[in-house]
Amino acid sequence: MNFTAAVLINADLSGASLTEANFTGAVMFGAFLRGAKMRYANLSSADLTETTLLEVDLTEANLTGADLAGTDAREANLRGANLTGACLYCADLRRANLTRANLTRATLNPSRLMKADLRDANLRNANLTGANLTGANLAGVDLRGATLTGVDLRGVNLSGAIMPDGATHD
Repeated sequence: MNFTAAVLINADLSGASLTEANFTGAVMFGAFLRGAKMRYANLSSADLTETTLLEVDLTEANLTGADLAGTDAREANLRGANLTGACLYCADLRRANLTRANLTRATLNPSRLMKADLRDANLRNANLTGANLTGANLAGVDLRGATLTGVDLRGVNLSGAIMPDGATHD
């Protein structure tokens, strides 16, 4: 399915099967996608501002440069997703699965990542200023060059994580 540059403002795509769909450059401001299946979808440069992505399956989706500011992505599956340069400003990613996700240069301030699973994620040069990571799993995560000012790391698993100064946390 090809939705390149489509305008889907406030669209209700709840539970839709959109595996491998192409949403490159689409404007989906305020869309409601709860429970949608979007595995391997291409959402590069899409405007997903204030969308509802509750429980959405975005496994290995391409979200490079996407705008996800204010998005509600609680319990979303973003395993292996490419979020390079994505804007997740004030996003709610509580209990989201971000294992092996590429968040290089992503903006995650001051996002809510409580109890999120970020094992083996790439957060190089990401901005996490003021993010809440309480209870998150950051085992094996790469945080080199990341901005961690004011980050809440209570109860975070950092085993094997590569910290901003290049040191490994055990």
